[in-house]
Amino acid sequence: MARRRWVILATTATLPLASCTDDAVSVGLPATTAPVAETRATTAATPTTTPSTDSVPDLGAIRLRLTTVATLDSPIAIVTRAGTSDLYVAEREGTVVRLIENGERLEVAGTVIDLTDSVGDLDGERGLLGLAFAPDGSNLYVNYTDSGDDGSSVIASFPMTGDTADIDGRREILRVKQPYPNHNGGNLTFGPDGYLWIGFGDGGSQDDPHGNGQNPAALLGKMLRLDVANPPEGAPYAVPADNPFVGEDDKRTEIWMTGLRNPWRYAFDRLTGDLWVADVGGSEWEEIDLLPAADGTGRGANLGWQIREGSHDTGTEGHAADLVDPIFEYSHDEGSSITGGYVYRGSAIPDLRGVYLFSDFTVPTLRGLTVRNGALHQEAVLSTSGAELSQVVSFGEDSEGELYVVCLSGDIVRIEGTTPPTG
Repeated sequence: MARRRWVILATTATLPLASCTDDAVSVGLPATTAPVAETRATTAATPTTTPSTDSVPDLGAIRLRLTTVATLDSPIAIVTRAGTSDLYVAEREGTVVRLIENGERLEVAGTVIDLTDSVGDLDGERGLLGLAFAPDGSNLYVNYTDSGDDGSSVIASFPMTGDTADIDGRREILRVKQPYPNHNGGNLTFGPDGYLWIGFGDGGSQDDPHGNGQNPAALLGKMLRLDVANPPEGAPYAVPADNPFVGEDDKRTEIWMTGLRNPWRYAFDRLTGDLWVADVGGSEWEEIDLLPAADGTGRGANLGWQIREGSHDTGTEGHAADLVDPIFEYSHDEGSSITGGYVYRGSAIPDLRGVYLFSDFTVPTLRGLTVRNGALHQEAVLSTSGAELSQVVSFGEDSEGELYVVCLSGDIVRIEGTTPPTG
């Protein structure tokens, strides 16, 4: 396939928004086909251990090497699958490919699924946007926009047969109407609780014109948490009994957190169970939110949009109490479209352990931050050599906890230390 460039992921100044202000656009959210069924209550994420707060890495002393290990067509997300060290990459046009090691490089071993006919239109920020495997690797879950349904966001699963997904076994989990072609979210991940976590943006345009972020009756502008492993008969999912709005009228019980603008990549710390959310800002501020496992991993949390952008009031009326403050934010003097990553928990780069890595689509440096006693300890642009980053759209974590950077311009880049690990 020919290489395609993508308009800047969520940068409001350069998106083609002129056509997104048509008053005739329908913005209603239809009810899903799933009943509000409840499953057993579980803790959202239980830490396996508590890391020491006495050994926080010095970001200024870290030296990293970036190595390009594969080049694909508009890669947009990368994940692992239980039982294998292979990596699986979603390409924005609609394909998922499997990568295997070939010396120092990764090579395409085959196509896992091809959804290009369903994805179709790549206008704005549409496309195949995210993927995840069930915890046991038995099913592939994807998040894409459907060109046959005016760009609606679709979450669907496919059973795996060997190394490929059975397209005839498709099961639609959720379908949500999108009023505009931007702020679709797109990430998928299974939490330590075994549930599927889905992050949706506010529906697009600018300044959340339909008030989705603070509307508990809308799925847009939210983090959802679904039980897709134990659905009632005839339903695509169940709602966990401990979701915060279960039993409340006029609120969608699928919702776990509210007040998101466009969560462009979020991830659980594999050591602690803490949830890190990078939320793309509007005209001024990009933010990172930390939802500790010890505090309930953000159960019922309100991240503030559109009352606040980061920690800054927008002038929008609303209940401003009990909003979650970001652990870190930066202005558009430093970048304008944050891309979230992971806390490094691998073994190849000891100096990097415990550092949360992230970047920005428009200013593609590798950045890191550390937290101590629940507060920001240090943040810096990390020193790197080797490959240059471009259009950073995702990070990926392999089965050993080593990290990769995904560039929409084509490259998959491995993060390495500059010296071999000792001990």
